[in-house]
Amino acid sequence: MTGTVGTAESATESAATTRSEHGGITEPSERGGLRIDRGVLRRIAEHAADSVPNCVRMRRRVAGLGTGEHGATARLAGPERQLRIRLDLALRYPAPIAETVSAVRERVRTELERMADCRVATVDVTVTALVPHPTAPRVE
Repeated sequence: MTGTVGTAESATESAATTRSEHGGITEPSERGGLRIDRGVLRRIAEHAADSVPNCVRMRRRVAGLGTGEHGATARLAGPERQLRIRLDLALRYPAPIAETVSAVRERVRTELERMADCRVATVDVTVTALVPHPTAPRVE
């Protein structure tokens, strides 16, 4: 494994590079840019949707074989100031669908704005399944 170890001098030099010519600290916006990959924005939206009560994870099946679980699936379109999001998710049955979908929309909007400073224009939700509460095993 190769690498370099920073010293106290190199740390002081790097801190000095953030100072402007006039001795003040350079503003963060002047230091460089920030680009957040679409995959990260998609995962934020999916995680936000999955964290709403009554949204459930489904068992993924391929050719009749279980291959794990998945939660909400998001697709994004548009620029970061006008994101259009399409979500596919499963809900617990019998949950109030309209209230749950409204909570999902609000959570996705607030999380994307809070974490990535993105503005969401629309959140289209498709409920792909209604999953009943698991029943407790009966003892006979």
